Amino acid sequence: MCNRNTDNGVIYIRERGGLRRVGDIVLAQPKPMSSCRRTNPFVLRKEHFTFTYNAEGSLRYTAKSLYDITLLFVADNIHHVDSLVGFPEQIGDRLFAAAEENRVFSNAHISPKALQLFSDAYGQMVLGSLCLRNRFPLLHERMDEIKAFHSLRSLDLFGCRLGDDHEIFQHLTSSSLANNLIELSIGGNSLSNVGLQRLTAPIRMMKKGLDCLQLLDVSYNPISESALRYLTCLPKLEKLDASRTSLKLGAALKKTIWNLLGLICSEKPLDTFDHSRCKTEGWAEQVVNQWETNGSQMPKQKKIEESRTSALRFFGRQKFVREVLNAAPLLCERDEEANKDRLHFYRPAAKDILEKQFPNTLNHQAKTSWCNVKKRHQSETCDSLHQSPPTKRSPSSALTAEDIDLLDSY
Repeated sequence: MCNRNTDNGVIYIRERGGLRRVGDIVLAQPKPMSSCRRTNPFVLRKEHFTFTYNAEGSLRYTAKSLYDITLLFVADNIHHVDSLVGFPEQIGDRLFAAAEENRVFSNAHISPKALQLFSDAYGQMVLGSLCLRNRFPLLHERMDEIKAFHSLRSLDLFGCRLGDDHEIFQHLTSSSLANNLIELSIGGNSLSNVGLQRLTAPIRMMKKGLDCLQLLDVSYNPISESALRYLTCLPKLEKLDASRTSLKLGAALKKTIWNLLGLICSEKPLDTFDHSRCKTEGWAEQVVNQWETNGSQMPKQKKIEESRTSALRFFGRQKFVREVLNAAPLLCERDEEANKDRLHFYRPAAKDILEKQFPNTLNHQAKTSWCNVKKRHQSETCDSLHQSPPTKRSPSSALTAEDIDLLDSY
């Protein structure tokens, strides 16, 4: 039983024969009551009734069920809900739809908490895949809401202008994403060796974060071969896209990647890096699209102060936002040109290691010598190198003074 004092909005709840007060909770106020019911008889009722027209064109209404009325009430006050854990997903789906209809997720003050509430209870059903490819304004404007999606399996941040020091890095390496994120694309972000070092610093030092990452795209970034050692902290990395970086394909690069990551170069482009199939999937798909639509529409200035300083600030801000929204996204070249410099690496199966490990340029004597060594079991080191992917370097061996400074910054 729930009693409400209409004067101050205090809520009282009766539980187990006792009455207790729920402090500092103010529920959403209903629409104001009309002074004359006969003039507008449906003001108080229209939220609780469904209005339709019959074949003759007459207005008819049907009362909503108590379940629907309760659902709308909870959706209006979703920011007061402590947890939805344990509620069936059917209820969660309808409650999310009701909150979306009431534009709860458009409110910057309520949206992060509401999305966190649904994500904690329903995980990947809220959002399992998020594609922000070349949608950098959306990332910067909705950073708090995007951080609430902690059950993502796939995240595409290609062309989002992250640079070497972006706040999203801490979220990518947080424990909330450690057991879920499998695919990550951070290509086309002007990410250098320093940025890759900063991104992986918490993983290499504290040995947690991105534990399940299997696919990584760092293409179109100015990273060099020396930055590959920062990726040894990813225990389950199976596929890597390093196209259009400072890496030059050759026998030395193939050997380095094999020794560090246990990956070999693919002769053909891997289908998994075809990002045309990447899309946003989940209950919040339309919410993300609505954010982008609202962000692309410049708000109209209702009143401009006559002060020159205020005018300069206004037009300067407008010009900045317009340039950001209209900036050309990073586009890849034609398919023929893109495939020419494609650098895709993958972890081979155990039976394919012998066949794929050596490039065709190596002479036949090298292969024969390796087989003889394997049969005689003379070199234990050689066997471990060719029979199975090499063991990655220990994270502690890759730590430098710069890494310690990065750890202190976190």
